[in-house]
Amino acid sequence: MQRPDAVSVISRTVHSALADAVPTLKRAGVADAGNDARRLLAAALGVSAAQLLAFPERQLGPDQADAFARYIDRRVCREPVSRILGEREFYGRIFKLSPATLDPRPDSETLIEVMLGFVDRAGVRHAPLRILDVGTGCGCLLTTLLCELPNATGVGTDISHAALRTAFDNAQRLGAAARAAWKIADALENIEGPFDILVCNPPYIRSAEIAELEPEVRDFDPRAALDGGSDGLAVYRRMAPRVASIVANGWAIFEVGYDQAEAVADLLASATGNRNYQRLSLHTDVAGKRRCVAWGTRA
Repeated sequence: MQRPDAVSVISRTVHSALADAVPTLKRAGVADAGNDARRLLAAALGVSAAQLLAFPERQLGPDQADAFARYIDRRVCREPVSRILGEREFYGRIFKLSPATLDPRPDSETLIEVMLGFVDRAGVRHAPLRILDVGTGCGCLLTTLLCELPNATGVGTDISHAALRTAFDNAQRLGAAARAAWKIADALENIEGPFDILVCNPPYIRSAEIAELEPEVRDFDPRAALDGGSDGLAVYRRMAPRVASIVANGWAIFEVGYDQAEAVADLLASATGNRNYQRLSLHTDVAGKRRCVAWGTRA
């Protein structure tokens, strides 16, 4: 990506720093310029957002002003705030990111909500459940479920050694490492069940559509975590035939693209011999978009 000339933000106070930065970000096409500028300034100062707003006349030291200017330069290049800061909040916990991992979005929290709903309706939140997270990335799905299900254990897989290192570090920092294992694997290759829970946020963007994505996604998320093949369904198509054997008595849930829910449900229905859809359910995110397809044998 062509980098524009560096933007210098030289300010003496919180108020003036933001007054300089917000228009700069807006000119670069950043949608939520005000919020992003505040988050970056708070990080440069090492304070919370509340502390930042409470003291608009706080003076910036030279090192703080320089750090903020560098953050703004990077955001002008459309690098996401989460990438600049190296972390993302997910389901109330902070996960470190790396160039090898997808930056998890709030939409993916729907998988957690739906799965915990299944678990609670079955009354097994404290059972010794086994979890498989396919394409774990930074480990946010597996580690979150391990934190929410205190007696569960899990395996996170990925095609990237670097991603698995990031996932391990996150699990360790959040106190779940002792119950997690990590394995290099592509889809469900070389994976043996049974597991009680399978979660997966696979690459599902159509190859031809990647160039049209927002720069924050297109230029900073690893392509392998985005590219789902010509129709976006390549990984679902590979996994579907083995879902019933991997999760023989439990639940599998997949994140899907905005227009893929029915196609993924059809793949699962056909592959599992469940053409009447009795074991399938579609779930929406907070914006009302069909975000997840779930398959299960438990009530």
